[in-house]
Amino acid sequence: MEGALIARDRVGVQDFVLLDSHTSETAFLNNLRKRYQENLIYTYIGTLLVSVNPYKELDIYTVTQMQLYRGVNFFELPPHLYAIADNAYRVMCSEYNNHFILISGESGAGKTEASKKILQYYAVTCPTTEQLQIVRDRLLLSNPVLEAFGNAKTLRNDNSSRFGKYMDIQFDFKGEPVGGHILSYLIEKSRVVHQNHGERNFHIFYQLLEGGDKDLLCWLGLERNPQKYAYLIQGRCAKVFSINDKNDWKIVRKAFSIIDFTEKDIEHLFGIVASVLHLGNIQFEEDSNGHAIIRDGTQIKWISKVSRSSQIVSILQVLSPLNVDLAFYARDAVAKAIYGRTFTWLVNKINSSLANKDSTRKTVIGLLDIYGFEVLDTNSFEQFCINYCNEKLQQLLIEMTLKAEQEEYELEGIEWEPIPYFNNKIICDLVEQKHKGIISILDEECLRPGEATDLSFLEKLEEKVGDHAHFVTRKLADQKTRKSIDWVDFRLLHYAGEVTYCAVGSFSLTLFQVLCNSKNGIIRDCFLLSELDNRRRPETVATQFKNSLMSLIEILMSKEPSYVRCIKPNENKEPGKFDDYLIRHQVKYLGLMEHLRVRRAGFAYRRKYELFLQRYKSLCPATWPHWHGPAAEGVERLIKHIGYKPEEYKLGRTKIFIRFPKTLFATEDAFEFRKHLLGMVPLEACWRGALARKEAKKRTWAVQIIRKFINGFINRKKPLCPENMEFVRLVQYNYLMKLRDHIPKNVLDKSWLQPPSILEETSEMLQKICIRSLVRKYCRGVTAERKVQLQQKVVASAIFRGKKEGYLQSINQPFMDTRLKNDVNPKVLQLIHGEKIKYVTPVIKYDRNGFKARDRLLVLTQSSAYVVEMAKIKQKIDYATLKGNGGSQCGTSLSNQKDLQDQVQPSSMPTKSCCGVPCLHAFWIPPGMVTQPLPWAAYSNI
Repeated sequence: MEGALIARDRVGVQDFVLLDSHTSETAFLNNLRKRYQENLIYTYIGTLLVSVNPYKELDIYTVTQMQLYRGVNFFELPPHLYAIADNAYRVMCSEYNNHFILISGESGAGKTEASKKILQYYAVTCPTTEQLQIVRDRLLLSNPVLEAFGNAKTLRNDNSSRFGKYMDIQFDFKGEPVGGHILSYLIEKSRVVHQNHGERNFHIFYQLLEGGDKDLLCWLGLERNPQKYAYLIQGRCAKVFSINDKNDWKIVRKAFSIIDFTEKDIEHLFGIVASVLHLGNIQFEEDSNGHAIIRDGTQIKWISKVSRSSQIVSILQVLSPLNVDLAFYARDAVAKAIYGRTFTWLVNKINSSLANKDSTRKTVIGLLDIYGFEVLDTNSFEQFCINYCNEKLQQLLIEMTLKAEQEEYELEGIEWEPIPYFNNKIICDLVEQKHKGIISILDEECLRPGEATDLSFLEKLEEKVGDHAHFVTRKLADQKTRKSIDWVDFRLLHYAGEVTYCAVGSFSLTLFQVLCNSKNGIIRDCFLLSELDNRRRPETVATQFKNSLMSLIEILMSKEPSYVRCIKPNENKEPGKFDDYLIRHQVKYLGLMEHLRVRRAGFAYRRKYELFLQRYKSLCPATWPHWHGPAAEGVERLIKHIGYKPEEYKLGRTKIFIRFPKTLFATEDAFEFRKHLLGMVPLEACWRGALARKEAKKRTWAVQIIRKFINGFINRKKPLCPENMEFVRLVQYNYLMKLRDHIPKNVLDKSWLQPPSILEETSEMLQKICIRSLVRKYCRGVTAERKVQLQQKVVASAIFRGKKEGYLQSINQPFMDTRLKNDVNPKVLQLIHGEKIKYVTPVIKYDRNGFKARDRLLVLTQSSAYVVEMAKIKQKIDYATLKGNGGSQCGTSLSNQKDLQDQVQPSSMPTKSCCGVPCLHAFWIPPGMVTQPLPWAAYSNI
């Protein structure tokens, strides 16, 4: 830990215990802010870890980081979640006792992510076998399933856990994870039927609609649009940008197969999810007697089909004697009861998958991911239970911290000084005390004969606990406080501050409908026949929660604790933003200042003698460089030399205790200064010597290599032998590496790298192989179309070789499929009567008198040639008239001799003819040829 103290002015101290002003909340926040701005999101308070959500990805959770913290002393490295996890694991393995890690904080502070990181750490760093890997996969994949059914988007967090979770990870005597067990607490069932604006229902509903395949949705009677379901649209944010429901659905489906769910289990489970959605769409209307009747039976039919439970239908039909408001209330109660018990079944199913069948003793590390203290605008009965839970956990934290401090002082033989702190037992008693606590009063009011209401419950509270210092209502409040409390509210003064709770909705009897005969296996398991025979009065939800919380406290008290306190830096989830007011509030209700005061009441720093002496022995001549006596005597000699005053320290049996941080800081600064002095001269000399030896070794190696290659060059003409082998191999290697960069790219490239004499034969073979490869590659790359073009080129070459100007330049030009470079006027096409056009090109006509140039278009069809002026055909020449009959040197015979004086000249073709007169024959039939028609492809490049 001390290694980071030299940077304390910039990044703060990494343990709040080392703050001089440990009682100052401002100093606490300033230290937290310094570290947060440097992306140091973890800080210790002794062994408690404070974590601030960075709202961005940090490169501190890699496998390398996991290995770095594995098996390392707790304070040797900077604060990290992995240090907490590793310390719990190592102590469990060495002392063979049970541990738990309590992770708390408000929604959005990063509790769920912290528990995931700890699970991943154990999955990577613990010993494993193929069988144990299955257990690890199930432990890790239980998270996405529980998140799908128990997490939801809230105003504070897009993936907020709406239930408390305690997971035991079981280890065998070798430290290998062999099983697990999960306990869940108080799932927020009210979210099933109601969500505040900006919030969503549980993730599984949206995942099913978004990711479920078409056949599954069809069988469940569902549509892919969540807007169709009343239970999903009350928050008006069915789609959330940061949540990929389709991808999450795939993860959940994969997890089901790994956790060992059968297809029948999955079918029944999704049938229940679908039936809850159908329940929400049931509407009631009033009949003539004022009773509620179901408007449309479509949803009833779907519920009966997908849940395979006609009992749900019977329940809904029994609602008819109720009025409309009570019918809707009862419908929602059925939905909440079914979903809540299904979630309990899901947890039990996961537990059966994680259970270890070996009966030998196991040690466990528990992970408690519990809701944080909540203060909302309107605080319901669920907030009351959540805050009561945090009261109990705060009481547990202080008691166990005090107990640990006292035990350490007693073990070390140091006198214990009483530590003043706020004991919140008085608040816990106000809530849970038998016959006098708020929960007991609620039970009596719920279960007494006669009509009971929320207001009668509030009156009973005023009567029985009205004189309590931490309880107040509008009736009991003074004139100033009365304005802030409604008539149906009561206020508790928690350790973290005042919270006003609304009594409306607190009073409610448990609705239980018997569904034990359902054909749906999950519903049948959730609603047991044995419950019908139980004549005891049912427990209220508050009592059930109190009992489960008491059981949890007993579990935690039997284990060694570690704590992680998660803090949300701002409400907008912005990286780098540090909201002082919000964080100050969280520091208060998480009890961090209380914990710091308890931890600092005695001594700020404690360390085993061996570790302290090993680090600071250079500060005393008597202990440097080696101390040969007991470590305790060496530390005593050391601190006397440094000049510690008696009030600054105490020496225990195995540890030194330093009371003030400034004493430790002065010692650390002296150590850094001495380390610099001691290291300068000897280290510099050693470094120079190491460099010189390295350089000498390098020169010796170079001389040997040079001699060896000179000898190889001298003997290079000899057959391969030890004297020239390395030289020959080098020459061969260099030639082949150069040849690699000078290989011909195509078959026409005849260049080849000149080889050395010892590689001439090899070079010749490589050249032949290369040419064959290029030819093979070229031939394979010739398409059928290209092959036909090449064949046509051969025919054209035999015809025109030596008879056409620019022949050589036209050889490498591919034949074109068409020469239709200009669009022909539609009127001309009509006059041609649909003859297929083969060639179109612009030409220039010269008049007989004065040779005035005029633009024309030459159109060649299958049978004739046309001279066109815009939309008019000026002249038509049939090919039949062009057969040679001795009329001219070129063999041309025209129907009218004066046409020779009035011909066209292509603008892009040669004008010279064999007879000295520009003629059409000169540029489309070569002179001296027979005038039989050729394939049109032969003319396409002329």
